[in-house]
Amino acid sequence: MPRPAGGVSSGSAGPRAGPARVAACAQVEGPVTSVYRWEGAVRNDQEWRVLYKTTAERFPALEAQIRGVHDYDVPEIIATPITHGGNDYLTWIRDETSA
Repeated sequence: MPRPAGGVSSGSAGPRAGPARVAACAQVEGPVTSVYRWEGAVRNDQEWRVLYKTTAERFPALEAQIRGVHDYDVPEIIATPITHGGNDYLTWIRDETSA
């Protein structure tokens, strides 16, 4: 059965990002309740949300890793640009995601 757009269906994807250096940190939240339309029906499911800290340069690798382990046909993968942040924190993200 196809899976809907939404958060990570389990918390297992988050821990894989750190060792691969595609994200400096993965924060796993959940379960969260998602109400959405999928294939013409309204669905109400519990999901897990994972917020990754990475750089624009490492985003393609992170996206590929998420798609490789995610069981949804259309996983929710979005990027929010960081417009401001502590220099020490942003440096840490860059350092931890350097290939």
